[in-house]
Amino acid sequence: MRLMARPREFDADATLDSAIGVFREHGFEGASAQMLVDAMGIGRQSLYGAFGDKWQLYRSAVRRYAMGECAAHIEALRSAPRAMDGIAAMLRRVVETADQPCLGVGSICEFGAARPDLAEVHAPMGRTLRGAIANRIGDAQREGDAAPALDPEAVAEFLMANIAGIRIAGRGGADRAALDGLAAMALRALR
Repeated sequence: MRLMARPREFDADATLDSAIGVFREHGFEGASAQMLVDAMGIGRQSLYGAFGDKWQLYRSAVRRYAMGECAAHIEALRSAPRAMDGIAAMLRRVVETADQPCLGVGSICEFGAARPDLAEVHAPMGRTLRGAIANRIGDAQREGDAAPALDPEAVAEFLMANIAGIRIAGRGGADRAALDGLAAMALRALR
């Protein structure tokens, strides 16, 4: 008699979202296996069977989180007919969520470039977002809202650094007025 593998009895995306919450708050090193299984509502065997070891789970969590954040940033960029309004919407979104831990920024702060397999997760998302921002900067230049002498690629890098800075400031306790000021200053730099 051949035994059939027992099907998973959990939603992999929902459990991964629960792991994202743990990693956002505690980072990789601070998240214990027990914290993860408690949050995910699954046993250790199911965790390892579905996601591999803790590092593979972390990489999967960072990838899912990065894809969602990248999509949300691009949606904000495209949310207004005028490019500068879309850029402002993206920065406003960052300010509004800056008090919540960011797994993308957190993973870079925790590991930098020391883990090439994690850099492989960050690199394509970074390229996608930089490209989308650079395109909107080009649009803003054509619309007369951004300085024509600016290099759209350099501006995209500048804005991505500002996004990280706003998130770190927010997580560090900066109030809404300070965060709004950082976003406004970033926008002023484009004119």
